[in-house]
Amino acid sequence: MSAHIDIGQDAGRHTVAIDLEELLATRLLVQGNSGSGKSHLLRRLLEECAGQVQQVVIDPEGDFVTLADAFDHVVIDGAAYSPREIEELAARVRQHRASVVLTLDELEVEQQIRCAALFLTALFDAPREHWYPALVVVDEAQMFAPAAAGEMSDDTRRLTLSAMTNLMCRGRKRGLAGIVATQRLAKLAKNVAAEASNFLMGRTFLDIDMQRAADLLGMDRRQAERIRDLQRGQFLGLGPAISRRPVAVNVGPVRTGGRSGGAGLLPLPDADGDAMEALLTDRLSEAASDPVVRRPVPPPRPALDLEQALRTVATLPPAAPREAEPEAVAVPSQPKSLPAPTPSTPAASIEDIVRDLAASDGATFRPATSLFRDFAIRCRQQGVASAQIDLARFRHLFACEIGGLSRLTGATRSRVEAMISGVDDDVLAPYVAMVIAEVLGDPMPDEEELARLYGSSSPSRIRRLLDHLERSGLIVIREEFGGDRIIMVPGIPDPDEKTKAA
Repeated sequence: MSAHIDIGQDAGRHTVAIDLEELLATRLLVQGNSGSGKSHLLRRLLEECAGQVQQVVIDPEGDFVTLADAFDHVVIDGAAYSPREIEELAARVRQHRASVVLTLDELEVEQQIRCAALFLTALFDAPREHWYPALVVVDEAQMFAPAAAGEMSDDTRRLTLSAMTNLMCRGRKRGLAGIVATQRLAKLAKNVAAEASNFLMGRTFLDIDMQRAADLLGMDRRQAERIRDLQRGQFLGLGPAISRRPVAVNVGPVRTGGRSGGAGLLPLPDADGDAMEALLTDRLSEAASDPVVRRPVPPPRPALDLEQALRTVATLPPAAPREAEPEAVAVPSQPKSLPAPTPSTPAASIEDIVRDLAASDGATFRPATSLFRDFAIRCRQQGVASAQIDLARFRHLFACEIGGLSRLTGATRSRVEAMISGVDDDVLAPYVAMVIAEVLGDPMPDEEELARLYGSSSPSRIRRLLDHLERSGLIVIREEFGGDRIIMVPGIPDPDEKTKAA
């Protein structure tokens, strides 16, 4: 099925349409300076295809919440939910194919970026049975995929760049079609912009932005001057979903309006200088003594970083377990209503919970973030305080557990812990297993066991792992004439212990 949506007219007053099915497969980049009509264009596109495809709008300024007045969009206030609830909402959005607007205007800039990144990542990580087609519109995309680090933390930048790159580079196979809008192409990460095959370029004045826009449209430097002369609401379009050659588009009217301030002129108040001064200074000292409230204060919420988002689950009241399924996680029907704690929660420790996770089927093949979420949920269910355990600490504990460190006790364990303290967490589990085998005199783990510990099914990756450990000086590998391989671990607590063949 092919559906075409009308976005406006060209210079000859012919309709310019976008092939919606092609757009879902090829993505769209919109660029234009502030006031060029980007939001108007996005609103026109969303209105025209409303009801034909699921829509997810990342709205940092709250401009698109009015879509809910005319269509069936659900407005999600990012400031009203915890990070874990945002992830759960995103999962339900994919499951129920709901068209939503995630409004972030009540959050600070870095919190907006983190909230959007968590939401987009949860959309991307939805199970395969929920990979329905959806348009994902990200306004002010230069905030969420910056070309330079700027003032945000490195952790925030990695988180948001990963989310935006997944959306634009890998989202198509999951049904997600990214539509990103930016004020300046030079501020948008190139690997995000490069994945779009359709372009709508609005007015811009800086040479670097005009040149990048002209390159994307296949125009020479002389033709690039046209971009400076575009009027508000005029765009140059190109791409398989729009036109095979650059076409000028005058965007059509919309049925809903934004909440931003009007750009037109209004009459000034009819008051002379003395009356205006009186309005400004009347009871000024009393007003200044009150706390400044610039906007309605949302409910208290935790900081929106990834580790805190996952640790939040551990501090929430535990859900009552079912009798038939004591390990099941009860999902509340409303994101903010949680069951009261149960006094019969069995006593447990962090080590016990990590041990149970390590013993579960396929644990080493699961992503660390998924394991950490499971760990936090189990801690909450069993009443174990885990706020001091962040993602990095959990990865270390988990790797030590599956590597067999718990088999050692006393001074020997302490010396082994000191020995492995500087090893990277992603190779720690196989290395710990080899150290434990060396200490206890057991046979070295074979390639199949190393692959399980490493979370891989590729023999070549295990060979590269062993090469990496040898280059790092953590192990020594000797090849015998008969083809057997001898692995030795230097610096173990008991140097007299014999090394076993892998």
